[in-house]
Amino acid sequence: MTIALRRPLTVEDFVVWASAQPERQRAELINGQILAMVPERVEHGEVKLAAAIALRAAVAYAGLDCHTLGDGITVRIDDHTAYEPDALVYCGARLPRGSMIVLAPVIIVEVLSPATAHTDTSAKLIGYFKLPSVMHYLVLDPEARSVTHHARDRVPDILTTGSLRLDPPGLDLTVEDLLGPP
Repeated sequence: MTIALRRPLTVEDFVVWASAQPERQRAELINGQILAMVPERVEHGEVKLAAAIALRAAVAYAGLDCHTLGDGITVRIDDHTAYEPDALVYCGARLPRGSMIVLAPVIIVEVLSPATAHTDTSAKLIGYFKLPSVMHYLVLDPEARSVTHHARDRVPDILTTGSLRLDPPGLDLTVEDLLGPP
């Protein structure tokens, strides 16, 4: 559902709007328009939690100066588009408290659902790779139990089992850890 607006919002306007909402309303900004996100199915929630836990564990094991965030944080694509991925990793200094936007994510994760599959595999794929910092875009499919690994300047890999190397920043994971229990 798109929320009707008089003028296209900027990402900064969107963040102000989102922080003023009395209840947490999941939304993204697409070409200046607020798009409310539909409630999630349990399998979506389970997979995105598993992915965030797997990424956090891999970052800790590798001893990297990187940080993992689950959904709820905004990634600015351009002046009028901002997405809210299901999980991400950024490296370097920890974001200041109160931050709502990650400017330089390295790894982005989206979990497919019937409502988001088309956007996750088209507009978001293009949008995320507009950001020079993004090296890996992982699209997790709870139904097919697969991970599509899009890496900058490489042909995508579709994996249903086994290990996955995300370099940079230097993480080793398994498809099973990313997807969680069947």
